Amino acid sequence: MIRKIVVTLLCVLAVQFHAACQSNGKVNPEKLNITWEVVQEKYQNKPQTLSTLTLQNSGQQPLPASGWALYFHASPSFKADGANAPVKIEHVNGDLLRMVPTAQFKSLPAGESRKISVVSGGQMINASRAPVGFYLVWDDNKAKGYTVGKVTYEKPAKNMVGWIEAKDVYKQNQVIKDIPVEKLTKVFPTPANYTETGKGITLTPAVPIVADKAFSKEAALLTEYLGQVFGQKPAVQPAATGKAIRLQKKEGMGPEAYELEVTPQGVVISATTPAGIFYGTQSLKVLVSPTALASPQKLVEIVGVKVSDEPRFGHRAFMMDVARNFQKKDEVLKVLDLMALYKLNVLHFHFSEDEAWRLEIPGLPELTEVGSERGHTMDDAENLQPSYGSGPDVNASSGSGYYSKQEFIDILKHATARHIKVIPEIETPGHARAAIKSMDARYTRLMKEGKKEEAERYLLRDLNDKSEYRSVQNFNDNVMDVSLPSTYNFLEKVTDEILAMYKEAGAPIETIHFGGDEVPPGVWEKSPAAQKLIADNPKVNNTDDLWYYFFGNINDMLKERNLYLSGWEEIGMRKVRKDGKMTYIANPDFANENFHVDVWNNLGNNIDLAYRLANAGYKVVLTNVTNMYLDLSYQKAYEETGLNWGGYVDVDKPFYFIPYDYMKNMKVDTENNPINPSIYADKVRLTEEGRKNIVGLQAPLWTEMVTTPEKLEYMLLPKLLGLAERAWAPDPTWATEKEAAKAETLYNQAWSEFVNVLGKRELPRLSYYLDGFNYRIPTAGAVVNNGKVSANVQLPGLAIRYTTDGSEPTAKSKAYTGPIAEKGTIKLRVFDPAGRGGRVVTVENK
Repeated sequence: MIRKIVVTLLCVLAVQFHAACQSNGKVNPEKLNITWEVVQEKYQNKPQTLSTLTLQNSGQQPLPASGWALYFHASPSFKADGANAPVKIEHVNGDLLRMVPTAQFKSLPAGESRKISVVSGGQMINASRAPVGFYLVWDDNKAKGYTVGKVTYEKPAKNMVGWIEAKDVYKQNQVIKDIPVEKLTKVFPTPANYTETGKGITLTPAVPIVADKAFSKEAALLTEYLGQVFGQKPAVQPAATGKAIRLQKKEGMGPEAYELEVTPQGVVISATTPAGIFYGTQSLKVLVSPTALASPQKLVEIVGVKVSDEPRFGHRAFMMDVARNFQKKDEVLKVLDLMALYKLNVLHFHFSEDEAWRLEIPGLPELTEVGSERGHTMDDAENLQPSYGSGPDVNASSGSGYYSKQEFIDILKHATARHIKVIPEIETPGHARAAIKSMDARYTRLMKEGKKEEAERYLLRDLNDKSEYRSVQNFNDNVMDVSLPSTYNFLEKVTDEILAMYKEAGAPIETIHFGGDEVPPGVWEKSPAAQKLIADNPKVNNTDDLWYYFFGNINDMLKERNLYLSGWEEIGMRKVRKDGKMTYIANPDFANENFHVDVWNNLGNNIDLAYRLANAGYKVVLTNVTNMYLDLSYQKAYEETGLNWGGYVDVDKPFYFIPYDYMKNMKVDTENNPINPSIYADKVRLTEEGRKNIVGLQAPLWTEMVTTPEKLEYMLLPKLLGLAERAWAPDPTWATEKEAAKAETLYNQAWSEFVNVLGKRELPRLSYYLDGFNYRIPTAGAVVNNGKVSANVQLPGLAIRYTTDGSEPTAKSKAYTGPIAEKGTIKLRVFDPAGRGGRVVTVENK
């Protein structure tokens, strides 16, 4: 705390000092504005993009010809165009770059602008590849960074990359039928057995909840929700003679199964376990009117139903990345409540990464004092370097932040009450830069105190290691040295402190996720410690073997604590030479060790990787990038946030995923172009034994582009509902139908039912649930036919509104009810029931 106060005071003094320096001829960085614009794709007939960066000096002093560097975040492929460019771009580390003036750069006078041409690899589909987080550093004070003024991104005038158009969206939506709300299944996700009886019940706050003692916690949560609906909580009591909501025990049901019956006499939810009762209460909640939370209700009508239900998969997971960008505890709790409503039961908590460590660990204060903070630095000694545009100031963005021990315990308690297991992920041995730099800071502190042995206890790198490597995220210092005993000391310490938090929270824990992905070639090759281990250990013949040595040790450590190991797919793979080439196979050494692997890679030669690992004996959580990565853009559109390296994921991708035969429904490639199914002819299929090893589904939301709760919710919803449906609901008939035309007809009907449920029931509900979610509202589809503009929407129930005078449509604009005959510029926008609008699309009706 004292250090933070001192740092803050120093920052204030530095700002004051800098302001005083402006009269000495330097522009105020806040007056240096930047505009970024794409000029040409496939520049010079290569897979690269030409852009311009315009510097505009709106201050009173010039930007000098030298003596400064402009830092920003982007791919290291960014280079100044031309041999005599006025600047050069240097890679610092990770995604951090800096632009420095060359001898050709001339002073930029006050009031003038200058364009700089920049070339970068690949296409710039949207702003995800554009540079962000600009800040200026003066050469005479390299330890301080200053945020620049306004940064503007100009949309290219031409569609150079094949952006989706309104007519394309219209065509996609044409298969969707508008289904009357009374004909929709009212429980979501779709139950195993569902019947409407026509004889419902009117609930008021006077209707009590009667619960078996074993279900008292579930009763308390239900009464809390009904209290929000009515403005007052119903009573929870041991018995009742009249109408009541009854939570009762019934033996012989599955661990998450329940029965729900609604009659005029009451509501009865039956289950063997508290989890089953809880899921029954969630089904009751979605039977309540979607808009009931908009204002206190005197009564609510519940449709009469008989439901018998249990999940398809026992592992229904959402992975929340809070390391790349931080989300506060309240948002985590909100996400847990959302998951619970839709019966997801695993939160994969990704709290450690290269860019940050987000969890307080007693006894290792540097993990959060250094590892949770990002800001301009020359050595990562006080905080980590900025990433993903987090900027120069430590406390100015979602780049910094962590959960205290008590906050994490609160999260665990909240999850446990809602029958959600939290799997913590400690990224190892790669993606570990935050931990490595934090333990470097600890080492430095203790060495200054003369405590050499203690300083080295948790060191994560060989101080004499000269290995050279570059990770996928472009770091050259992010891999733990697995040959050091101190690495295992650190991991045991962190593991035991986490287990203590779970115990204090009363939360169950069966596994810890130890990452294991994307360790680059070159690591450990010049580590004296690694070379000594190879020389001394007959089972370790080279640096490749260090991988198996490491996860063997981690596995043993977890077994001692009655836990099993979870990780990304690489923990179950072995590098071998085949036909003269190095390739990866399922590692037989760990096949029967109960390793749970989250398999994301179903691209290229790894299309069938999940099935190969399952067939080999690994427990597989299907996390396929093409269908489950929620951080990928919804559409190929400039305005859409999100990445696109693995394709585009709209709400349909998780919905049409077929877990046991996902190649059957891989319809498009990463550019959304149709795929010829023949490319799967030689791929491995799931065996009957392998089928038993598919334990569940998972959707991750990586947060490189997610800097606010609103952006998180936009990327999360409504995609997450596709995962919820596919993980819980029974296997749909269209997924197993062998005749292609019939399967397509069945799918289109199921898809129509799904999007009608979303548009007419679940998204309206989420406009008010937990004070509302910032879910994505789809863009309207539109096409000109016979001189009229026809429009449609992906989610029936959401309203399309339009204008013909060039203005942006509002919630009060004219509603679309049929083809528009007016000529000129037609602007269309989709609105939700709360009056929130999506992105505007424009159609010219000439």
